[in-house]
Amino acid sequence: MATKEEVKRYLAYWFQLGKKIVIGNGQESFLPQPVLDGDRYSKEFEECWQKILSPESGECYLEGTQESIAELLTPAWDMLPCSRCSMPVVARNVGMPAELCPCNDLLNWPNTELPAPRSPINSQEQLMAIRQQLVKNLPSTNS
Repeated sequence: MATKEEVKRYLAYWFQLGKKIVIGNGQESFLPQPVLDGDRYSKEFEECWQKILSPESGECYLEGTQESIAELLTPAWDMLPCSRCSMPVVARNVGMPAELCPCNDLLNWPNTELPAPRSPINSQEQLMAIRQQLVKNLPSTNS
């Protein structure tokens, strides 16, 4: 079952590659920019996420897919890496998988020469973890 956080991360990754969200049964589409703001999602992305979750928005889906975001938030779906590009894609946990990966219409993807989309990273936490590993691996001076 895909969690709300996994669906949010799925959208964030695809937004970083330029995929738009289609809202209101196809009446409107947009791409929040930027997606990340340091160690968190950007204000624009969070506003988009709230709009997607709002019942007033109607059916919302990622450009190039057929599954609505509301469907993805049900127990019938899981998130898996795409076999072609390793980006997160949806798959029914029972029955047939989704018909297409959102990467199917990206002409320049996968591109291993570019940084891959990512989740927000807390730089301080990452640096502290590296520091702790280095300190742990220092040779002992008690000889």
